[in-house]
Amino acid sequence: MTAVRVVLADDQPLVRAGLRVLMADAPDIDVVGEAGTGTEAVRLARDVRPDVVVMDIRMPGMDGIEATRLIKEGGGSVRVLVLTTFDDDEYVYGALRAGASGFLVKDMALEDILAAIRVVAAGDGLIAPSVTRRLIEEFAARPEPGPPSAPRSVEAGAKGGVKGAVEGITGREREVLTLIGRGLSNAEVAAQLFITVATVKAHVARLFTKLDARDRVQLVIIAYEAGLVAPPR
Repeated sequence: MTAVRVVLADDQPLVRAGLRVLMADAPDIDVVGEAGTGTEAVRLARDVRPDVVVMDIRMPGMDGIEATRLIKEGGGSVRVLVLTTFDDDEYVYGALRAGASGFLVKDMALEDILAAIRVVAAGDGLIAPSVTRRLIEEFAARPEPGPPSAPRSVEAGAKGGVKGAVEGITGREREVLTLIGRGLSNAEVAAQLFITVATVKAHVARLFTKLDARDRVQLVIIAYEAGLVAPPR
């Protein structure tokens, strides 16, 4: 199995060293570079072409959100997983708008962080469970500005808005969208529906196309707006 190539971007050397030592025990993850600033992270992403950049938010000079935006604008298949002490809502929204594939907090268990790296490297998105509920709550309370809005084609181009667009998907796609809206990963959706992870990925890909959604976060918002997920209480 080819190891996931990872760049660690954090302004604290001890944090990078700790993550590197812990990841050394994972045979399928290989740390190929370290950056202490956002500028260094962008350069390494361009030069080393890792699979995943594990990105802190607060760094001197260019912060992790701007670095994420530049990495994604540079094209290629490099994906960014934000790992930070600060789970402030504005950081969450900023990172996701910049193109991050995941958002985790540093107090999560190591195994969860390693699992998130694998998930992101495989092309999926992941948000810490503690953040997912707040994301939906904040979206409900503050539709604009705030988290990523529903895709324009869903808002204006589909008859009946979001609900009209969702009516155009199959029953199975609706089930997958509902579970994604509840924060389940592809593996959890597969287990819930008794189908393979590959089948879930195929359904998710079709949902992206049919709903003109950029990422998994937009699917969560669409599921909420369409009434597939109960409003948070």
